[in-house]
Amino acid sequence: MSYDCIIIGGGIAGLQAGIMLGRYQHRVLMIDSGQGRSSLCHRYNNIIGFPDGVSGQQLRHDGKKQAESFGVETLEGKVVDVHSNFIVETEEGEAIPTRTVLFATGIDEKFPPIPGIKECLGLSIYVCPDCDGYEITGQKTSVVGSGEAGAQLALTLKDWSDDIIFFNHSGAPLSLEMQGKLRDRRILVQQVEVSKFEHNQGLLEAVLTADDHRWEIKKAFLAFSGNRVQSDLAVKLGADATEKGHLVVHPRTKMTSMEGVWAAGDVVDHSQFVTTAMGDGAQASVWIHKWLKERR
Repeated sequence: MSYDCIIIGGGIAGLQAGIMLGRYQHRVLMIDSGQGRSSLCHRYNNIIGFPDGVSGQQLRHDGKKQAESFGVETLEGKVVDVHSNFIVETEEGEAIPTRTVLFATGIDEKFPPIPGIKECLGLSIYVCPDCDGYEITGQKTSVVGSGEAGAQLALTLKDWSDDIIFFNHSGAPLSLEMQGKLRDRRILVQQVEVSKFEHNQGLLEAVLTADDHRWEIKKAFLAFSGNRVQSDLAVKLGADATEKGHLVVHPRTKMTSMEGVWAAGDVVDHSQFVTTAMGDGAQASVWIHKWLKERR
C-alpha cells in the first residue's frame, strides 16, 4: 500500500499536518513511537482557546482522533530507516512506500534523574521562560541547572520574580562576569545537587538537596543541556542540517534540501513553542499538497 505522505512523528507538528493533509483527502500514514516531548507536559498555559491550560497528552489524544476522522491512518511504532526511493522501514520490519515524507521527529528531552520532575512538568516545574515565566509571578522560585546556562535563566526569570535561587546542580564553573551579574541582581546561588522535588500530585512543595537541606519552594525551572535533535534519519537520507542537528528548511514551504522531504516542529531550528509547531505542520501540509497536486 503506497501513501501520498508518511508523517514520522505524532506530536503537535505531525498531528496538525496530518489533519490538514487528511482534509486535502490525501492518503496519509502517521507513525509515532509515543515518546514525544509534548507527551511529558501536564499543562500548557499559553495556547489560545485553553484559558485553563491543556496537557500535552490531551492535545495528542484529541489531535490523533481528529486526524483519524479525516482518514489519516496511524501506526504505533518506530521508523528505523527511510530509503532514497522513499521506502519507510519500521522496527517491526515493515517496508512502506510513500510519495513524500514529513519529518516531525522533534527533540529527545534529557532530564537528570531527579525524582519528581516528570510528575511536576507543566504544573509547577517548567523549562521555557517565554511560555511559563508568568506562572512564577511574585513567587519564590528555584532554578535547577548547570553553569552559565542555569545562571542566565535565573537572570531572565527576574522579569517575573525578585526571589530566585539558583541551584548549580552540576557544579559547572561560573565566569567572574556571571557571578557579578548574579550578585547585582541578588540571586542566591547554591553549589549543591538537588536530590528530589517533593510534591503533592504534581504541585511542588519543596526542593531537597544532597546536603540534607529542605527548601520550601513551590515553583522551579530546569536549565540543563544535552537535548538531542532527532534528525538522524533525515540527515542519513540526505537532508541538510545545522551544526546543532536541526533540519534546514525553506522558510515558506518547510521543504528540506531534498525534493519531496519536509520537516516541521522542534526538529527545525525555531522557538520550540507548541503554537509554532502547529504553524509549521500546517504550513508544511499546504506545500506538500501543492507538490503532490502538481505531480498528479
